[in-house]
Amino acid sequence: MPSNLAAIASDVFHWQSEPLALHSFLHCSADRSVDWTVHNTTASVFIMGALVKTGIFVLIVSVCQGYQDIWDYDGHKLKDTDYVSLWPLPQKVQSSAAAFKLSSINFQIVHAKGSSAGSSCSLLQTAFRRYFDYIFGYVKKQSFKKEPKKAFGEEVAELQVLITSSDSECDGYPDLKSDESYELSVDQPSAILKAPKVWGALRGLETFSQLVYEDEYGSRNINKTEVSDFPRFAHRGILLDTSRHYVPLKVILANLEAMAMNKFNVFHWHIVDDQSFPYMSRTFPDLSQQGAYHPYTHVYTPSDVKMVIEFARMRGIRVIPEFDTPGHTQSWGKGQKDLLTPCYSGSTPTGSYGPVNPILNSTYDFMASFFKEISAVFPDAYVHLGGDEVDFTCWKSNPDITKFMQAQGFGTDYSKLESYYIQRLLDIVSTTNKGYMIWQEVFDNGVKLKADTLVHVWMNGAGGYSEELSRVTALGFHTLLSAPWYLDYISYGQDWEKYYKADPQDFKGTEEQKKLVIGGEACLWGEYVDATNLTPRLWPRASAVSERLWSDKNVKDVNDAYIRLGQHRCRMIERGIPAEPLFTGYCRHEYKGNL
Repeated sequence: MPSNLAAIASDVFHWQSEPLALHSFLHCSADRSVDWTVHNTTASVFIMGALVKTGIFVLIVSVCQGYQDIWDYDGHKLKDTDYVSLWPLPQKVQSSAAAFKLSSINFQIVHAKGSSAGSSCSLLQTAFRRYFDYIFGYVKKQSFKKEPKKAFGEEVAELQVLITSSDSECDGYPDLKSDESYELSVDQPSAILKAPKVWGALRGLETFSQLVYEDEYGSRNINKTEVSDFPRFAHRGILLDTSRHYVPLKVILANLEAMAMNKFNVFHWHIVDDQSFPYMSRTFPDLSQQGAYHPYTHVYTPSDVKMVIEFARMRGIRVIPEFDTPGHTQSWGKGQKDLLTPCYSGSTPTGSYGPVNPILNSTYDFMASFFKEISAVFPDAYVHLGGDEVDFTCWKSNPDITKFMQAQGFGTDYSKLESYYIQRLLDIVSTTNKGYMIWQEVFDNGVKLKADTLVHVWMNGAGGYSEELSRVTALGFHTLLSAPWYLDYISYGQDWEKYYKADPQDFKGTEEQKKLVIGGEACLWGEYVDATNLTPRLWPRASAVSERLWSDKNVKDVNDAYIRLGQHRCRMIERGIPAEPLFTGYCRHEYKGNL
């Protein structure tokens, strides 16, 4: 280590004036350690006493290791530990220069003595195997007959996982109130991961795997580290649209895997829409038989749906289905007679159909049976009911609806008719003991909502999404944000930065109002996306959203994020996720394709 490194670091270090700006400081001590401390401007740093006090959080990442001929996107030479790029950034991390080896021959992940989860917990047992493969997978792919050349340092022989609460929730499903907190202590001979529930253990396993780096000899290393972590928001989701284009099961599962790597915990499955109805209903089989692109090859069977739900559960991810009505339902009408509204030209039917017909009792009988099935198939406490973008043109043309409007006293205000339908639907869903999420138009149109309704904000109106968040929370409703995170909108350049800068609590309101924001979702609508391009379009752009929803609100240094996200993208590549590049550069282990 050059003796003048501390002086060089001092030369490049500068303070920023923003009150919540983050800063980085490099310090090389006599024992060859280098600490990277991220802190806010209120921090007091006592270098000589090795004491760091922060008002927000501390991150100390050792970077004093052997140099390699590897370069980052900006042409700076990377060192071994530069690959320790945690994403999303934990609430608090402290790491020293003491480095330990991990050997695929000796290392194991085990249940700690006294843990409420043991070998019978298949969720953790499966996770142990998965993360062992993540840590040593590339070594195994290279078919090493023996461990790569040994370097200096002692060895971490095991990671002990301790679930501290009496109920580990190993056999349950994650929900909005799941505890995802964890504490991780890395030392030799054993590292300790403590979490109240299995959900926190899953997040801690991901962090542990990200702390492991490869040295120039190909050996796996990890530094002595302490982590204390929990998510900022409880709802951190990805919406995938499987109606505009059918998305094969394999692709859905691969993206659930990528979601776990980024600590997302909600898969919002926009499973059907105007274009196709791929959900195979046991109660109404004609919906997919007639409404799917193909009744056998482009459907999700009951076993497919069950597999998605269980695959997600094993990764601490909830599956929330969306069945959007009364609009976005053209595919429904192909398999369910009289469900949609006949459109007219004058007094003559045109042969086309509009939204769900809200004036027939048969409509509500159908919805009651259908959502009874949905409540049984999907275990999550919530279902998304849509309610957006209802075109009133067909309703206006239909003489029977005109008469109904007059009888109800609605006049010519068709938003009242929409509210009439939505209100009856909400009453139906309430009987299934499900909570519901709705797009913001339902709230905007004054529909009477239950107190536990989740209002999903997706539109950038005249006042922007911040005004909508203010209105929704002012009336006491919980809300989640997607408006700034529509990833189907693409452009040249690094659009991840704008996703990274958006914040769900950036609106005018009291602290109590801001507590009503439960999180957000990144949405990838499917008009121009199918299995060929879904995954690289989603990642790592969605990763920017994951850090915004997990990490401390003051983690917003774009330059620092760029370096970490570039390395995190390479980590996803190594794990088989074809995440697109942020900019020019390369990864140690490039994506090899599927051939």
